[in-house]
Amino acid sequence: MLDSLGRRSFLASAGGAALGASALGKGVAAAEPGQARHGKRRAPFREDRHEPDFCVVGGGMAGVCAALAAARHGAKVVLIQDRPVLGGNASSECRMHICGADRHKLPHLRETGILEELRLENAHRNPNSHYSIWDLILYEKVRFEPNITLLLNCSCLDAEMKGRRIQSVRAWQLTTQKWHTIRAALFADCSGDAILAPLTGAEFRIGHEARSEYNESIAPEIADRRTMGMTCLFQAREYATPQPFEPPPWIYRFDREEDLPYGAKGHRWLQMGYWWIELGGEDDSIADTESVRDELLKITLGVWDHIKNRGDHGADNWALEWIQFLPGKRESRRYVGDHVLTQNDIEAEGRFDDVVAYGGWSMDDHHSAGFRAVKLGAPATIFHPAPSPYGIPYRSLYSRNVANLMFAGRCISATHVALSSTRVMGTCSVMGQAVGTAAALACAKGIEPRGVNTHMRQLQQMLQDDDCYLPWKKHEFTGLTMRAALTASQGDPEPVRDGVERQIGTDPHAWIAHPGDVLMYTFPAETAVNEATLVLDSAMDKDITLSLHHATPDAVRIPAVMPKTFRVEGLSGGAWETIRRVENNRQRLVRVPVKRTLGGIRFVLEETWGAADSRVYAFHLA
Repeated sequence: MLDSLGRRSFLASAGGAALGASALGKGVAAAEPGQARHGKRRAPFREDRHEPDFCVVGGGMAGVCAALAAARHGAKVVLIQDRPVLGGNASSECRMHICGADRHKLPHLRETGILEELRLENAHRNPNSHYSIWDLILYEKVRFEPNITLLLNCSCLDAEMKGRRIQSVRAWQLTTQKWHTIRAALFADCSGDAILAPLTGAEFRIGHEARSEYNESIAPEIADRRTMGMTCLFQAREYATPQPFEPPPWIYRFDREEDLPYGAKGHRWLQMGYWWIELGGEDDSIADTESVRDELLKITLGVWDHIKNRGDHGADNWALEWIQFLPGKRESRRYVGDHVLTQNDIEAEGRFDDVVAYGGWSMDDHHSAGFRAVKLGAPATIFHPAPSPYGIPYRSLYSRNVANLMFAGRCISATHVALSSTRVMGTCSVMGQAVGTAAALACAKGIEPRGVNTHMRQLQQMLQDDDCYLPWKKHEFTGLTMRAALTASQGDPEPVRDGVERQIGTDPHAWIAHPGDVLMYTFPAETAVNEATLVLDSAMDKDITLSLHHATPDAVRIPAVMPKTFRVEGLSGGAWETIRRVENNRQRLVRVPVKRTLGGIRFVLEETWGAADSRVYAFHLA
């Protein structure tokens, strides 16, 4: 049957057999509580069946971007998330800021596409930087996308295989006590822990590769199963009066600065907690998560006790207001794809023909001992240099041996060393958008993920159309855009169709506009125009990332350089008329439906959000 949003959702009949094996066994029929058949009591849980084109497992930033990208390109999507909120480590449950290629300070390297859309929406609606509002924005974008069925509080527990293909997955929804079976053409694992690997037989790895395997100078001499650990953060607030802290008896006690990573210098992020409260790399980073969490809580409160009661740290008026109970994880399983991204790929800038995403974070390789590395005389992490940007190939985003399995996030096909850079959420987000776009393309063509390699230029163009930056790949525009006469009221307008939609080095690749300025295409004869697309100024040289650092009013706002009000006008019958006047704009990528025959089309900037000028990175037509 069709639900209220027109999506296909099939409820198993009382006599229908469930698909695949499960924790309750094979062939369990969906039934109402208390029903029986042939004198035997049946399982008391109902089952919903879904038949989308594409199923995404995991609703962190990679999964959110994958689901949205695929749905917006026409695929029917089911997104399974085992938590009540979306965003993963970026959600209110973990409150980690989204790091990426800009490293919070490298200008013009911030990830765009869907992630930039989400960040800018957050800047408008969440200026006081509350993580629960960010949760709401992610929920709203996904829940009200017509092509997505969102299943929250839903854990994937089983998969049915047919040869080398996944036929369906089965998930348990805790809140409704209901099974969901999702049968799809394609699947993407964005779960972080690569849950589909043990369920499907997909090849995967855990831990360090030996240095000799990929000739990685950072890798250890001997392979092992050690990983980077997980962290529990805290959030503190300063009050007007002293705030005492009485430590619980079960926590650890740290009397000396030397007992802590980075000593006294490690306390500079008092408000948001410390990433170096990290454990789990020497344990099983999946099976031991609960016991590691217990240890992390003892350490976290022990560090807070040290700050409050073991010396003067300027924290007399500070009090805890939140502690992270869901550890933020860095590494567990990694899939094996057609290409395994390595340290050498990153250092060579990843100049792949099939580049579909990019990274730029340092190879930030955390010591597997985490918090306890200080006792070994070792640093908690080493930031090995990495270029920004470097390309990530499509061949690292689908399985080598399961034909219809894709993946994005920290479980991609990469060595441990390469993962130490690619694991950050800005990079995970653009990989997710690439996977979702590729999945929609594959579904439309009826091909498997590997088959998309023969349509790589089309995939890259689709990503660039959606404002995804691909290093060393120019965005190609239509003949309509390139043949039209392009003029401006002042300055050189040609950069708006040069195919590079951000500043590179000292070249802005943009037309600089002031309120009242006009950017205009004219045609030799009246021409059908379907759509006009603008890529506008969102302050790519600034940091607009949600963070506990920004937990004060007015910390994150719509960038002042963003065009606030502008018009798109068409030339018809010798006169210019307004096609659309955009007010209170807060997005970098703006598409304006035209669907008219015109002699010309122009952009008129009326006002910014406060700046004296603004950039237009692209203005192209279809």
